[in-house]
Amino acid sequence: MSPVNVSSIGSFIRQQREQARISIRQLAQAAGVSNPYLSQLERGLRKPSADILQQLAKGLRISAEALYAQAGMLEDRPEGTGVRDAVLADAELTERQKQVLIELYESFRKEPAAAAGVAAAAPAGEAAAGEGTAAAAGEEAPGGAITGAGEQDPGRAETDASQEPDRLVPSPASNR
Repeated sequence: MSPVNVSSIGSFIRQQREQARISIRQLAQAAGVSNPYLSQLERGLRKPSADILQQLAKGLRISAEALYAQAGMLEDRPEGTGVRDAVLADAELTERQKQVLIELYESFRKEPAAAAGVAAAAPAGEAAAGEGTAAAAGEEAPGGAITGAGEQDPGRAETDASQEPDRLVPSPASNR
């Protein structure tokens, strides 16, 4: 286990807070610490305890492990530990189930890298123009909602049973 790099963890906390669009006051209140203390943490003037990191993780809605790792409080794990090993070690799963779970997990791990590569390659104007195309293809919209594939035409009387009840839109014909 390496010693805490105070300025590194502070920068990381500030970066996560800014990405979450949370003010320093809001995060301090959510984490149960004072504004000045949080400011000192972000500037690298204080060394946070594991308890404080856990509270900050909760306020930032990220895993405490991410903060612990950034702070150098977790030992580096050898490659291969984690989800893959847990799936392989589960005696209640069939070999086919293990294979499918690992393939699915690996596909999810590859998605962020592929999406980052595509976003970085597209110029800003093309990215904005392509947003409608992605939504029409049933992909995730900027707000996090899935659009496209399961959407219904508001003028149709039928509803898709797989849609969530709060997302159903009654047709004008059913309001009679």
